[in-house]
Amino acid sequence: MSPTLLIVDDEKNTRDGLRNALSDAFEVYVAADVDGALQTIESVPVDVILTDLKLGGADGMSLIQAVSKRSNPPICIMMTAYGSVDTAVEAMKHGAYDFVTKPVNIDRLEMLIKRSIRERNTSLENKELRSKVERQFKIEGMIGHSPVMTEVFETIKQVAPSRATVLIQGESGTGKELAAHAIHHLSQRAKEKFVAVHCAALTPELLASELFGHEKGAFTGAHERRIGRFEQAAGGTLFLDEIGEIDLSTQVKILRVLGERTFERVGGGETLSTDVRLIAATNKDLSQLVAEGKFREDLFFRLHVVPLTMPPLRDRKVDIPMLAESFLKESALENSKPHRELSSEAMARILDYDWPGNVRELRTAIEHGVVMSTSGQIGLRDLPSSLRGTTSQSVPSPAISGLNIRDTETNLILKALESCGGNRSEAAEKLGISRRTLHRRLNEMQLFKRAEKN
Repeated sequence: MSPTLLIVDDEKNTRDGLRNALSDAFEVYVAADVDGALQTIESVPVDVILTDLKLGGADGMSLIQAVSKRSNPPICIMMTAYGSVDTAVEAMKHGAYDFVTKPVNIDRLEMLIKRSIRERNTSLENKELRSKVERQFKIEGMIGHSPVMTEVFETIKQVAPSRATVLIQGESGTGKELAAHAIHHLSQRAKEKFVAVHCAALTPELLASELFGHEKGAFTGAHERRIGRFEQAAGGTLFLDEIGEIDLSTQVKILRVLGERTFERVGGGETLSTDVRLIAATNKDLSQLVAEGKFREDLFFRLHVVPLTMPPLRDRKVDIPMLAESFLKESALENSKPHRELSSEAMARILDYDWPGNVRELRTAIEHGVVMSTSGQIGLRDLPSSLRGTTSQSVPSPAISGLNIRDTETNLILKALESCGGNRSEAAEKLGISRRTLHRRLNEMQLFKRAEKN
């Protein structure tokens, strides 16, 4: 099917002449003004708009502005007899692809339109492939394609449908709560509540009340009955963060819930039952706490049915480019800023840094860069002072420092081809892209390799 072209010009002779000249290459529609053009766009999927600047009433610039706000806007090319650099720049600012002057050279115009369509199709196909890459290496908000994260994803997928208790271990900022959310969302309890309690922030008395609830008059200030988190999470998932901070008396009560699925509210005598899937997390070594007598061994083994360790970011630097790209988009949206790219210098420093605060620190650093940058790129000076002018104790290998989204796409394509025995049609179908897109990406990969050799 031929690409669709909408010609907008208030002079009938110009409209008819352009339609006759371009109808062999495109499916051509015409309109005399902005209103007519917008009506055509509503009824026909238009690929390219070729509009005059002067249209009598509203001008072509207002048409470009109007269509640029659509979710999938057509390509816009401005034509006018009043050509100037200022007009061209203004048209480009409002979303025009390019600018031509009258009298129009038909051959050049046709080449321009075809080139714009090719570039848009390439952009859409690359976006589709990047989306496929992201889906391949994302699970419920967590991102990564490193071996350690692949193992985490596989463990989550395996354990999620079960009733097993999970103990998530790892340094602060590694994404332990994200992993707990992922387990819940992939489980049969996904439609029920996910309730989180951060145990380190509460005294033993408050924690007991928070978990099990209390009866009216149970202690000073208990003016009414309180429903605890074990009751609130009934049928769903209860996530206990920093469980290594819980005192021994509360540990006994939790152990009973895990064994008997029963408990009493603080100050109450009624035995209550609950059906809760428990997930716990800690940044401490619970086995060491057991050896020191600070954590019950029987509770440790109850929690340790399925252990899951979230790796520190310094052990998965291969994931940093993909994480950074995700945080760039997220931070731009949250702060109403245009999308920024990291300069090569900034990316090198990010890859060289050891990230003691892990993924949480990386997210904060990227948001800082998005907010502080005054250009289209985030440079070294836009990063937090903790990153500027510092050098990590460890130096990344060339294989890590050169990683980017291209590497990730390449790895995904090669894996698909390998799994399909080299059959390109099957690989393209598995990737969710067209065979033509796959061929082009393979050709680009070959050119990239040749450039590296030279």
